[in-house]
Amino acid sequence: MHGQDARLVYVTAPSLAEAESLAQLAVVRRLAACANILPGMRSLYWWQGRLERADEVVLLLKTTKALAGELTRVLAEAHSYDCPCVVVLPIEGGHPAFLDWIAAETAERE
Repeated sequence: MHGQDARLVYVTAPSLAEAESLAQLAVVRRLAACANILPGMRSLYWWQGRLERADEVVLLLKTTKALAGELTRVLAEAHSYDCPCVVVLPIEGGHPAFLDWIAAETAERE
């Protein structure tokens, strides 16, 4: 794979519990090889015409180009927000063995 098919999915969640639930959903279904949960984020954003502030949790998921769409759909359906932040970013490069690991851990199992 070596980068061109690897994707990083950035998600925000309202709580550590929800971020862990979303992470488990993604990894157990093998839609992501790995999830990193980063609590303690403070967000400022516009929502329905008002400036909002919230404590949130960042969820970073490693997946493949082929699975990014399905992962996005599953996360959006399971998320508590009306309009969850789920964005897919290409991974341009990195440690080849790690990128191969992403592909291997998200490969379809028999």
